[in-house]
Amino acid sequence: MEGESFSGHGNGGQLESNKVLQGFQKSFVQAQSILDQNRLLINEINQNHESRAAGNLGRNVGLIRELNDNIRRVADLYADLSASFAKSAEASSEGDSSRAAARPGHKRNRPLQS
Repeated sequence: MEGESFSGHGNGGQLESNKVLQGFQKSFVQAQSILDQNRLLINEINQNHESRAAGNLGRNVGLIRELNDNIRRVADLYADLSASFAKSAEASSEGDSSRAAARPGHKRNRPLQS
């Protein structure tokens, strides 16, 4: 799979493929970083809750807001990833069909009509 071209022809398609994969990787790294931060926030929220100290419980309000914002950011990253993946898959299938149609002597199979 690595090095496969998602769209285009020749090296241009390879460059586009690498660009898409780098974008995916960057988004996954960002999401993982936020999820790691959320783990730390949840641990601190739990410790504050168990302590039952008024100051710690008050601090949890801000920590929970931060956690909710982080969850929203991760959801947005995954939504963007999903849209990018769908766009790449669409471009890939369009590229495959145009390459197949451009090959001399290549017959495209047509669906049988009922």
